[in-house]
Amino acid sequence: MSTTLRFGPELRRLRVEAGLTLTEFSVALNYDKGHLSKVERGQRAASPELARRCDAFLGADGELQHLVTPPETDSEPESGASEPPARPSRPLVGRRAVLSASTGVLIDLGLKLGSQAVSPATDPLLSSFRTQFDQLRKLGQSTAPGVLLPLLETQTHVVAGLASDARSASRAPALLLASRFAEFTGWMAQEAGNNDAALGWTGEAAELARAGGDPYLGSYALVRRALVTMYGGDAAGTVTLARRAQSSELPPRIRGLAAQREAQGHALDGNEIDCLRSLERARELLASDDARSGGEPVIGTSHVSDPAAMSTGWCLHDLGRPKAAAELLDRECLRLPPHALRTRTRYGFRRSLAHAASGEVEQACTIASELLGVMPAVPSATVNSDVRRLARELSRFRSSRAVRDLQPALARVLAPAHD
Repeated sequence: MSTTLRFGPELRRLRVEAGLTLTEFSVALNYDKGHLSKVERGQRAASPELARRCDAFLGADGELQHLVTPPETDSEPESGASEPPARPSRPLVGRRAVLSASTGVLIDLGLKLGSQAVSPATDPLLSSFRTQFDQLRKLGQSTAPGVLLPLLETQTHVVAGLASDARSASRAPALLLASRFAEFTGWMAQEAGNNDAALGWTGEAAELARAGGDPYLGSYALVRRALVTMYGGDAAGTVTLARRAQSSELPPRIRGLAAQREAQGHALDGNEIDCLRSLERARELLASDDARSGGEPVIGTSHVSDPAAMSTGWCLHDLGRPKAAAELLDRECLRLPPHALRTRTRYGFRRSLAHAASGEVEQACTIASELLGVMPAVPSATVNSDVRRLARELSRFRSSRAVRDLQPALARVLAPAHD
């Protein structure tokens, strides 16, 4: 029996058990009564968004959502190596080969390499690359990922090359900095829409960190991999990966970020109880003194002041509670720094989506209109997933003037790029 034919009768049964007429139900969900009637009769397929909203309103504990979203096959084992299958396109090479290919970068720094050992605290070259990493991370908030990727790849090779024949005092800090370059390169690759490269660079970051004496970044790599599976819609894979990064031996910040990602996986699956438990665990871990006093550069987002609160708003939408999501995201988005354009678009579109799902169409369009003007500067394959969801949500309100005015800008952002 098709999912369409199974979903409709089950939805009608739950609605009747709740004592709701079809009119009352359509008003509560902000959906057209005729559309819901066709869904109940099996004449129209339910979208995942509608299933989530029905699930939440009727307290079906994910039952309805699972009827329209077949469970993903969990391809991740509970234990085993954390390295992803893909590798970066270019291997890390020795110091002299890298420098010969990157002379311009070093000339710009105005620094000369010497064979003598220097302490990490006074190594001017390593310090310059550390400053450059911070600048590139900030630049990533306002620049297309495709523009940054070549430079990030080169700088990862250069810094790793510095460690290849350095004396022991300088080798570890160079490897650790190279690992952060590699991790950020992976994030930009994902933003550019290349998940294989993203996983490859994330694995490279873990290897560099281990070589530099940091056993923890490998676990954070699991959190990064869970982000790829989350955007791929794999709820089970996201939860599995995130749980593997919550060992009690790990630093509180990594465990908190992992609990946050686990919550997002549970939300995708419609599992509200486990989602809220994971969010509470994330909140406690990320608010701890140990998490706040962690090393630099900061692991994970450095622009969201309260990651657990922002993730709660994100999850509430996926749990079918758009009004609560909109209220929380309204508050948290106001706290984002003005220069963080990439972060503002990421959470801003989720905020717009929550308002649209709540029936606040004009507010949703106002938010989206501002963000669509920014998107050409910070294109994002991950943000586009919410832009597509927003376009589908707004398509239910074609009679709205605000929606009609927004459609051309939405279409331009979602149009495939041409060479």
